[in-house]
Amino acid sequence: MNDIRTRAEALIAADRQAEARDLVRDALDTGGPDAGLCLVLARAHMAEDDDDHDAAAEGVLRDGLDAFPDDIGLLGGYAELGARSDGFDHPGRRARGERALERLRELAPHSAELRSAEAAGGAVSAAARDAVSIRRVQSFDTARAFADAPTPAAAAARAAQWAAAAPHDRRLAVLAETTAVLAAPGRARARLLLLRGLEYHLAVGVLVALLVILRLTVLPEIPLGVATGAGLLLELPFLGLRRLLRDARDRAADRLAAAVPEAVPREQEGADGGFGAPELPPVPRFTRREGAFAGAAAALLLLVGGASYAAYTAYPRYELVAHDEFGGARGVDLGAVGGPVAEDGVEDSVLRMYGSGSADGSQLVVYAAVGDFHQVRAEDVSGRYGMLGGLKDTADVREDWDARAGARGGWTRCARVVDTAGLRKAVCMWADKGSLGSVAFVAEHMGRAGIEELAADVREAFVRPAGG
Repeated sequence: MNDIRTRAEALIAADRQAEARDLVRDALDTGGPDAGLCLVLARAHMAEDDDDHDAAAEGVLRDGLDAFPDDIGLLGGYAELGARSDGFDHPGRRARGERALERLRELAPHSAELRSAEAAGGAVSAAARDAVSIRRVQSFDTARAFADAPTPAAAAARAAQWAAAAPHDRRLAVLAETTAVLAAPGRARARLLLLRGLEYHLAVGVLVALLVILRLTVLPEIPLGVATGAGLLLELPFLGLRRLLRDARDRAADRLAAAVPEAVPREQEGADGGFGAPELPPVPRFTRREGAFAGAAAALLLLVGGASYAAYTAYPRYELVAHDEFGGARGVDLGAVGGPVAEDGVEDSVLRMYGSGSADGSQLVVYAAVGDFHQVRAEDVSGRYGMLGGLKDTADVREDWDARAGARGGWTRCARVVDTAGLRKAVCMWADKGSLGSVAFVAEHMGRAGIEELAADVREAFVRPAGG
């Protein structure tokens, strides 16, 4: 039974709780009730940190205490389970755990089981607060082993000797498996990523930041996804490293579980004159070097965030030129403009008609506005700010298309329509982050190229760079 219990505890330590439960259940079915095995089975459930498994653990502990009512191990396990249970969700379990704790105080007032049960009453134990993940321990130990050895092969050989001297030590088993796989031929890049991962991540971050800043400033035509794609592509090598580390942990768990029954106590290690295994120092939650890189990463993030925000809110400054005449025709001011453009950052605007007749029959109608339109997108040209939606209600829209934006950039969309008077007209809408506007004119015999050219001429004539 002791061998079964020892092997099951090793499986739990290796995060293989399901295998530990199967092993203990088979032993209980074969050999009958055993207090130690009941406790191990309960802990195999408790290690899952799940409500259903906690309920199963309580059932095992209650069955065990029915058979062994004064077993201090079972009482301690029940007290720990009750202490870590929520008093609102499981008041009965919490109360029964407290009764088990009181009984434990009576039977074994100075026992390790009592100390462990009382420590479990805190929301988070000191050990849990100070603990680091097995993945961090693995990386930290392996990096230190390679840094301290003259060659990767020497590091692997030394780690293998340590693990052989202490076959029950999970940390040494993980170190031996990890150094063995990373010291193999062709794994130089994986070792470099492990030893210089912080520098690599920072370099990737700098590259992505530069791409983002370039995209937001001088190269707006480059899709923003290019920066994201570059970052993801450069991080792919770490997927292979993570797989190697995970496989090494799995092999270490297999080695640990297989070796436990034959393991000797640590105090006997090296008694035959051998070197024994060292006591590896604790792994810090973070090092000064990691703190420095974290600070650099935070500064880089602030830089990119600030640059992105500045680029997002920036807009080109224009001024309007309200021509009294255009194209040989006198202009008539049509007054203020309502609708969404009147309340979306407009600093100045003009709406004029050039040519004779009413607005519907005029030769040219121009609307232009300047201001802060940094939130404008391509779809807004024919949507939120566009005229095409309204035209479909008052005119027969024959075709519409995306037109060339011209020297000012941004977006332009044009349509060919027939109004209620039967006139064939063209309507073009433009927008960038500092101006927007539209022009409508009679276009009986004009092709797309002519329409786009006239629209671009109107835009450049009425909207000019400030101070230009």
